[in-house]
Amino acid sequence: MVSTSMSKYKTSGYKGSCDYGKSDEREGRSCVRYKCGLLNTIQDVLRQRPNWVEVKDDGEWDFNWCDVGWLRENFGHTYMEEHVRINHFRNHYELTRKNLMVKNLKRYQKNLERDMGRVEASRCDFFPCTFALPSEYHLFVEEFNRSPGSTWIMKPVAKSQGKGIFLFRKLKDIMDWKKDGTRSEEQKDFAQVENYVAQRYIEKPYLINGRKFDLRVYVLVTSYVPLKAWLYRDGFARFSGTRFSLSSIDDKYMHLTNVSVQKTAPDYDPEKGCKWQMQQLRRYLTAKHGREMVETLFKEMDNIFVRSLQSVQKVIINDKHCFELYGYDILLDQNLKPWLIEVNASPSHTPSSQEDYEMKCRLLEDTLNVVDMEGRLTGKEKRVGGYDLMWNDGPVYREDVNLQTSGSLCFTANTHLGCVNDREKQLRRLLKPFPYQKKV
Repeated sequence: MVSTSMSKYKTSGYKGSCDYGKSDEREGRSCVRYKCGLLNTIQDVLRQRPNWVEVKDDGEWDFNWCDVGWLRENFGHTYMEEHVRINHFRNHYELTRKNLMVKNLKRYQKNLERDMGRVEASRCDFFPCTFALPSEYHLFVEEFNRSPGSTWIMKPVAKSQGKGIFLFRKLKDIMDWKKDGTRSEEQKDFAQVENYVAQRYIEKPYLINGRKFDLRVYVLVTSYVPLKAWLYRDGFARFSGTRFSLSSIDDKYMHLTNVSVQKTAPDYDPEKGCKWQMQQLRRYLTAKHGREMVETLFKEMDNIFVRSLQSVQKVIINDKHCFELYGYDILLDQNLKPWLIEVNASPSHTPSSQEDYEMKCRLLEDTLNVVDMEGRLTGKEKRVGGYDLMWNDGPVYREDVNLQTSGSLCFTANTHLGCVNDREKQLRRLLKPFPYQKKV
């Protein structure tokens, strides 16, 4: 069954785990009762999962894929039995609100410098200079005046999809934005009630064919205490549709890579889209810069994922019922240095093409495989489908530890972002048939 919103994309190219065994033999609890508050790809994936049954309204559920609004209203007074799972941590916003993410990273970096020294703290130099407004306005003005002519970007802290974002080079532009009659009523309204971040704009991004892009990477956290995080092999680069230039800072199609922005461009081609799969990007960069430089880039991205999670580890309310699928937005500069732009608690699962739909189906299917409502895993796995265990109360290394010429062991991180995702083959080896099913 395909949900109405996804009906234009075919599910035939995507096969759920139901292929690993087909029988109606059942014993014990015969199904997983799920609730889903979203009408996009996740609904398709849940409906295709064997022995998962959707419950409506106030029905009892074992698994809930909810939006953050439902969580805010219901989490505090919902009793959950041992086996129950829900797709957000209670205060997920400590990492996913732009101002709180920066606040936590700054505090973490400061503590690192105090405890471990400046060199270790410099490992957190991966987010642009950022100030929360209006609370840090005076600090921002001091920094702004140190580098006149620099470009800054203004973002509402809790908006997504590029809403309310603009670039500026003069302080009066911020004042104008709050009161300017040319701005929309919506913008003027939330100017009075919403907080923003002012962030130094990356003026020299890495360009491909003259166009700016950012990366969307998926990280799944199944526990904060101890920290257990998985990195997905697939992801994508999102390109702007207009050649990059700093001569025009008002052109949103040039500076914002959000698909929701790009698809409103007059010359947007939905068939062509504005995405590259992560494997394509990795191949391109390797061909241009060599394997060693690209491996360094991807290691630096691994560092971003782990450090950012560690920065909120002590403030996130850990709960064995919760997991979180984060969408990381990373920007590369002209020196191939990765910068953390933001982290999303509800990364869009609405597809922009058939290829995008199939990738998101794989991602969500494997998220369910890791969460493992069916109890098919041992808990010692380093890989489940397209997910590789990146951190498990400490770094996780690959099985193939190499002996270097000196004879010392060389440990390589167990991450494969942008590498081959032979998930179906791996899942067949890994997973027992679904409970109540026999292999055929």
